[in-house]
Amino acid sequence: MNLYEKIVNNQERISVVGLGYVGMPLAVAFAKKVDVIGFDLNEKKIELYNSGIDPTNEVGNESIKQTTVDFTSDETRLKEAKFHVVAVPTPINSDKTPDLTPVEGASTIVGRNLTKGSIVVYESTVYPGVTEDICIPILEKESGLKCGTDFKVGYSPERINPGDKVHTLEKIIKIVSGMDSETLEEIAKIYKLVIEAGVHKASSIKVAEAAKVVENSQRDINIAFMNELAMVFDRMGIDTIDVIEAMNTKWNALKFYPGLVGGHCIGVDPYYFVYEAERLGYHSQITLSGRKINDGMGEFIVDSIIKKLILANKVVKQANVVILGVTFKENCPDIRNSKVVDIIKGLNEYSIEPLIVDPHADAYDAKCEYGIDLARLKDVKDADCIVFAVAHEEFKNMSIEQIDGMFGDFNSQEQVIIDVKSMLKKEEIEKSGYSYWRL
Repeated sequence: MNLYEKIVNNQERISVVGLGYVGMPLAVAFAKKVDVIGFDLNEKKIELYNSGIDPTNEVGNESIKQTTVDFTSDETRLKEAKFHVVAVPTPINSDKTPDLTPVEGASTIVGRNLTKGSIVVYESTVYPGVTEDICIPILEKESGLKCGTDFKVGYSPERINPGDKVHTLEKIIKIVSGMDSETLEEIAKIYKLVIEAGVHKASSIKVAEAAKVVENSQRDINIAFMNELAMVFDRMGIDTIDVIEAMNTKWNALKFYPGLVGGHCIGVDPYYFVYEAERLGYHSQITLSGRKINDGMGEFIVDSIIKKLILANKVVKQANVVILGVTFKENCPDIRNSKVVDIIKGLNEYSIEPLIVDPHADAYDAKCEYGIDLARLKDVKDADCIVFAVAHEEFKNMSIEQIDGMFGDFNSQEQVIIDVKSMLKKEEIEKSGYSYWRL
């Protein structure tokens, strides 16, 4: 009987190491079919899950209450599993180089508790070669076992889109790979238990690693092109969204839009590709240029805010600026690598301390991560400038009366609205007399 059959017959268990936006939904999905141990070092997070609370909002509290996932922060429990999925984040350092500390740490923990006959699958985004050149040696050292003889390894890049309730885990084709054909087949069959869309069997682990980095780098480059156009069209006095809407009437238009590019994937993964390319002697041109443009969008938006304040006869240092949204994307509590923070820091350089509102972000996380104190929407009043930074539904659905209420008694021509995500109805806002700018 192979490992897949043992897992299906509840003779062996699956473990998911790292229970964030990727690992937790995967653990919950697997638990509908087989026995699952969900491990995370964060004891507070484990307590929330065991209390039936989903801090990520990916599956919801009800699903957490009903799931049979055995949530734990005790690493020795991993000895009870034979199929391990590592789904920890892979951020970047301040110098934009890969920070492999989380995946190395997870490898150490799994290695310490690895038993013969196990398969370890990495989902963390890495540059080609990390799984085999860095992770396997750690697993061997910590376990005293030999890869290929005592245990096997594979790679299956995560493709979850946080906050997306349409393209969910089950509906996204899963790339799978293994160190040999036998391992690949085992991994493919196990993932097929939960992935309705099916799997794509990559020819090697390195191919699977590269596919993940490239798919996000491609999006990053396309958005960078739109951001560059937005900066140029702003100088030309042309509305970028009007141009895009006209362009999109052609069937093969790619339908990308300008915006802030943050988060744990698109704003990070290209640097993994660039790092390995440069280590091999190739200096990236397109990918790195795209990153430079996207990393500079916060500064461009800050400059636009200041210009609009000056044109509205505001004393910049005294301006009451409100920023709506601080998460890295709409309808999601994830604040990792949020580029809205670049806007906040840029305004701080002009002695502006903006009021930050975000109904989705966790106040504790915002304070710990960025030193930001979140305010409530009902506390917004007497604003000079409102920056719609994240397209949360609460902000997109605001009526003109609600927007008026945040400014108070005013001459609308002297009040500024900055629409980073182009979420508002331009004609309605301008008809109301506001000084309006959108990216």
